[in-house]
Parts: sequence; structure tokens; C-alpha cells
Amino acid sequence: MPTSLSNEIRFWMKTITMHRFNIQWFARVLMSALFLIAGVRKIFAFKATVGYFAAIGLPFAEVVTALVILIEAGGAIALILGWRLKPLALLLAIYTVATALIGHKFWAADPAQFSGQLNNFFKNIAIAGGFLLLVAQPDTSSKA
Repeated sequence: MPTSLSNEIRFWMKTITMHRFNIQWFARVLMSALFLIAGVRKIFAFKATVGYFAAIGLPFAEVVTALVILIEAGGAIALILGWRLKPLALLLAIYTVATALIGHKFWAADPAQFSGQLNNFFKNIAIAGGFLLLVAQPDTSSKA
């Protein structure tokens, strides 16, 4: 029985290793979906986004909005394509932590907003952790 289980584990580990490139690409697509959708929505609601950023106290709201769109939409596309993956993943990790700290201040939220802000804060932290895993992962530029 242990031999059969051992062989099964070896088989799956070999299969995962052989398909690491595809698995990582699929994970990058999943991670980028949030950013691509958010960036495109900000493009279509540019003035509203500028107003929101100004209301939460961000300086130069129009410039910040353009930079955020570039990071979110451009970063998502670059992530899918694997362009400069490790520096990009590090940038997106830092950006995601920054957005958690700026946009999801659960510690200052009123009781009705507390749970939602807390959940969104830690979702951002978890996403940043996923980006850091991409930074730490071995290069998968080849399919073998």
C-alpha cells in the first residue's frame, strides 16, 4: 500500500512539474482579472474615480487616477504576458498593500463598514502574498 501511494504522489509531482509553466500562467490570468476589470472600469468612470480619490484626500487626483489605471490595466496585461514578471509582481505586491492601507482603513471604519473593510483589507494582503510568491518562484520561461 505505501508503494502505491508513493508512486501516486511521484506521478502527480512529476505532472505538476511538467506543467508548471501552464499552471503559473493560469494563476497569473486569475490574479490579473481583478486588476484588469478595475482598471478598465476606472477608464470608463474617469471623472468619478478622480472625484473619489480627491474625496479620500489623495493629492493630484487626476494624475493618481491615470497612474492607477496604468498600474491596474497595464500591469494586468503585462502579468498575463509574463513581461518582466518578478519586478512587475513586486510592484503589484507593493501597490496592493498600499491600496489596502489607503482604501480599506477598517480601523477607522464605522461599525456598519467595519466587516467589509476588514475583509477587503485582508483580501488585498492575501493578493500581495500571491504576488510575492511569483517573485520567489523559480523562472518558468521554458515549458519543461
